[in-house]
Amino acid sequence: MAANYNEKLLLNYVPVYVMLPLGVVNVENVFVDPETLETQLKRLKEEAGIDGVMVDVWWGIIESKGPKQYDWTAYKTLFQLIARLGLKIQAIMSFHQCGGNVGDVVTIPIPKWVREVGESDPDIYYTNRRGTRDIEYLSLGVDNLPLFAGRTPVQMYSDYMSSFKENMLELLEAGTIVDIEVGLGPAGELRYPSYPQSQGWVFPGIGEFQCYDKYLKKEFKEAAAKAGHPEWDLPEDVGEYNDKPEKTGFFRTNGTYVSEEGKFFLTWYSSKLIFHGDQIIGEANKIFAGLKVNLAAKVSGIHWLYNHHSHAAELTAGYYNLYERDGYRPIARMLSKHYGTLNFTCLEMKDTDNTAEAMSAPQELVQMVLSKSWKEGIEVAGENALETYGTKGYNQILLNARPNGVNHNGKPKLRMYGFTYLRLSDTVFQENNFELFKRFVRKMHADQDYCGDAEKYGHEIVPLKTPNSHLTMEDISDAAQPSGAFKWDSETDMKVDG
Repeated sequence: MAANYNEKLLLNYVPVYVMLPLGVVNVENVFVDPETLETQLKRLKEEAGIDGVMVDVWWGIIESKGPKQYDWTAYKTLFQLIARLGLKIQAIMSFHQCGGNVGDVVTIPIPKWVREVGESDPDIYYTNRRGTRDIEYLSLGVDNLPLFAGRTPVQMYSDYMSSFKENMLELLEAGTIVDIEVGLGPAGELRYPSYPQSQGWVFPGIGEFQCYDKYLKKEFKEAAAKAGHPEWDLPEDVGEYNDKPEKTGFFRTNGTYVSEEGKFFLTWYSSKLIFHGDQIIGEANKIFAGLKVNLAAKVSGIHWLYNHHSHAAELTAGYYNLYERDGYRPIARMLSKHYGTLNFTCLEMKDTDNTAEAMSAPQELVQMVLSKSWKEGIEVAGENALETYGTKGYNQILLNARPNGVNHNGKPKLRMYGFTYLRLSDTVFQENNFELFKRFVRKMHADQDYCGDAEKYGHEIVPLKTPNSHLTMEDISDAAQPSGAFKWDSETDMKVDG
């Protein structure tokens, strides 16, 4: 049947991707159940009209045998199946461990030969004040140290992405792979592992700073001495994972975080993270330049304690965001240098979803992050943080996808670049759930039929350009100046139950 479009309404279309199960290729590098996956993807494509899928491409699986011993066989089979069904692919370069975060149902550690280095030098991992190591991702403190069979982490990530490109070139050139999301931390997010469930963190705890490995300690002491304060140390009055902000010297009213020393530390801690992202996305940009593909990075939606004056949970994660300082626009500025997209989360949440003590404000946070990204001239994509099957969550996502609704005369002023639904499971296909999901996709598509030609809805992918300038500390401090958010409608004009 020929697709039926209204050309002006089509410019409001937001493509919908579905995230594949975490263990679709298992830890033994086997594509586990192609028949079931094919059946499910066919239904999602033919009945719901989804645009594509997102898939973790695990470092711990591909390079598990030894340095530069890549095995792409299972992923090639998986990607060819997806391509055959006419779906697009968002590929995540997953340099982190699967296991230990919300929703992790399988365990895929980082490569064993990398972990073996950590047995004799545990400081390669992010470390909290008490010396507990987090083994899900390498500390950015070792980014440029050749500790891994002569290679640095940045070189390992770069070599991995080069191998991906060589092995998937056909699918890249055919336009099947449309996004490369570069993993930059735990859960694939640009952040520190400040709230690890594996160490006993529970919502809505403040989390802990993760910079007490010997490498980052040394860097901080050097930075403090250079700033004329050799006496400054990493903070000690920061509390523990599940403390309340007011119970700590650092986050309480007029606490350390507003002192000169506290501000210096927070600027250093958050900037290290942004430059870490900048360097690795820079490598990805060099590798994929000239190909018609988007680069993306994921930022975590830390919505709890957003309404506390200290924003403690954001600060420990590396987002230096306060009422008078913007923690997200500097990240958007960094991504703009690489023509990157910012992928954000918690799009389904409302402020009323959590108890008052969580001081949670996901709606304001989403509006802030999306607005700042748009002000920096970059595209924003996003996903839901927790499983979503109901009307309320879908309507909130629809509102965030087009904050001022559909423009019946053409392109809307504000529109997200795409949405990825978390995640493919049997539950999605339960009768009522699937009916509602189909309606949700239809509304994201602005009530238009599925459209396989992104140019028609204003998303033509151009060859990736290389940066024309480098990120500086001045860029970060300039972007950190507070600026307001755009105005959102109170509800979507495209409700799934409307």
